[in-house]
Amino acid sequence: MKEVNIVKPKYQVIIDDIKSHILSGTYKAGEQIPTEHALQESYNVSRQTVRKAILELSNEGFLRSEKGSGTYVSSQYRSRSGGKRTIGVITTYISDYIFPSIIRGIESRLNEDSYSLLLASTNNDIAQEKKALEMMLSYGVDGLIIEPTRSNVYNPNIAYYLSFKEQEVPFTMINAYYEELEVPFFCLDDVQSSYLATRELIAKGHTQIGLIAKMDDLQGKYRMKGYIKALGEAKLRFRPEHVLSFDTDTKPDLSASLEDFLNDNRGELSALVCYNDEVGLEVVHVCRRLGISIPDELSIIGQDNSYIAKNANIQLTTLTHPQEQMGRDAADWIIRNLQGKKDLPVKTYYQPVLIEGETVKAIELE
Repeated sequence: MKEVNIVKPKYQVIIDDIKSHILSGTYKAGEQIPTEHALQESYNVSRQTVRKAILELSNEGFLRSEKGSGTYVSSQYRSRSGGKRTIGVITTYISDYIFPSIIRGIESRLNEDSYSLLLASTNNDIAQEKKALEMMLSYGVDGLIIEPTRSNVYNPNIAYYLSFKEQEVPFTMINAYYEELEVPFFCLDDVQSSYLATRELIAKGHTQIGLIAKMDDLQGKYRMKGYIKALGEAKLRFRPEHVLSFDTDTKPDLSASLEDFLNDNRGELSALVCYNDEVGLEVVHVCRRLGISIPDELSIIGQDNSYIAKNANIQLTTLTHPQEQMGRDAADWIIRNLQGKKDLPVKTYYQPVLIEGETVKAIELE
């Protein structure tokens, strides 16, 4: 099928840009925007096109015009729906992996205090995160719970989070956080999770242990750190060739990458620490294709104790993740903040616990 590129009308481009400037705080409430003439030159359009864009933005409540003076950002652009308190929730995914449980925890706590929930997902895409943040700012949510997008790389949407701070809208992050921001968060202790996984394999006699790591998320960075820490304590050498890394963009090719990685290291690696359960089960599938026996030939540990691991046809050894409790706690933090409670936690780490399955085998010392 041929891909069709839809070109926005010129006035819509102006609308989207000005709205982004307002929502990100570049244009502040009460501040004058560039003149019609300046906008004409900037976008290389007619005065009629500029005026159509300004009229649309004025009708939406973003701008107000003063005759003989200019056009200003309206102080009333943040709309609220009938006065009902609403908490925004932005996650990377909605229906996959552990996210339904997290959202269920958030929703159950919000319902107890009659808050409504406005939900958006980013698919771990920065452009979609920008749209979600603009939607939340435009709607005027009372608070926000965010799972960061690609938290281990620079994020150009930081200005939107600063805009929430300037407007004194409380927000907290779950699963990860942006290191550039001072923000409260609720996270699994990811260093400890991978550390415990690696230590379990070492205790079972494994010395050639590989790692499958996702490196555009902060969890991946910290889970690698735990793996390296456990190897160091056991005086086992860290070997870069025993690490297979991937990111959101290369994830669709993970199966093929795993096949090459496992073939290259067959007979050398005896165990793998996987980024999460989803990756762990993908390793299982690839091993079946290659005829690699689990756990006789290769031991595997996942992480997060997800529903896909619980419902798989092999009982994956994994580590716990708070999931629903994390969602409840984050929602409770927002509610208590809005109630004026002081001394709320800034950093909350949940400690993982190993769950034994059938994918790890002890190596008998000769």
